[in-house]
Amino acid sequence: MSRVRIPSLAPFSPVDTRLLRLFSEVARLGSLVAASRVLHLTPSALSHGLKSLEAQLGCRLFERAGKKLLLNQAGEQLWSQIQAPLAALDAAEESLKRLGKWGQTRLRIGAAASACQHIVPGIIRELKKTSPNVQLQVESGDTPQMLNLLQQNRIDLALAVAPENDGRLEIRPVFKDELLFTFARSHRWASAHVVTREDLRTQPLILYQRSSLTAQLVDRYFRDLDIVPSAIMEVANIEAIKELVKLNLGVAVLAPWTVDKELARGSLCMRPLGSKPLRRQWAVLSLAGRRWNLAEETFFRLCHTVTAGYRMDRKDLPQETASKR
Repeated sequence: MSRVRIPSLAPFSPVDTRLLRLFSEVARLGSLVAASRVLHLTPSALSHGLKSLEAQLGCRLFERAGKKLLLNQAGEQLWSQIQAPLAALDAAEESLKRLGKWGQTRLRIGAAASACQHIVPGIIRELKKTSPNVQLQVESGDTPQMLNLLQQNRIDLALAVAPENDGRLEIRPVFKDELLFTFARSHRWASAHVVTREDLRTQPLILYQRSSLTAQLVDRYFRDLDIVPSAIMEVANIEAIKELVKLNLGVAVLAPWTVDKELARGSLCMRPLGSKPLRRQWAVLSLAGRRWNLAEETFFRLCHTVTAGYRMDRKDLPQETASKR
């Protein structure tokens, strides 16, 4: 049975890693019932496992708040110290699986919701042609969520907006896009020659949720212009944002490739935010120092291939739907 020694917990003997994994899931989910679904164990078995771990360590790890289990100070210390060792064990186990099953590689991908809808399906289609035996798993979320999943070894690669340089990550650039105002054809901006600062201050904006890097980029852009929109609606789904914009309930800030069909049909129009473009760098992220396998290298190459013909900036706007600049 594999065992791992917990830093700063001497003189305790090594703890069974099964108990540590059990503890980690309960700590993450805050519930025996929720953890039982993930671990495929009964809540009673989990409860006995936690009691065994607490007895071995000589201290309680949780406090109860109704049906929730909350980490106490000892539990927080233990949870923070075991994440790296457990992730390392998971990585070692996965490496051995790949060695033992040549051609049966598992590829776990994380991607932003917009990328999952517009980019990833094309990549998977092409990947299946060249690597039919690859076992695919796709997770959707914003860049901060993807970074957490990478650190927890729950995904191998993430296609997302690149964060600021982080020594823990390898960042391989894929493409740059430009964020543009997006509005209904019936919106007054569709025929306006110039959008004034007052127009920007009074125009209701429909933006993606603030936890995303994109929302932070947009907020910083307007702040640098000393512009504070009068009202902001936050929506966590790009498709929902587009539908609200079509109803002329506000203006969104999106990239052209996310509204390609609407631009072609003429149901939505776009125009630049200003003379200075607001661009995002998209990249494939992985943990630094990790060796990529063939399926992962193929995925990265296909990211470039599939997105090569996408609308990326103001130059790609169709003349019949683009507003005057």
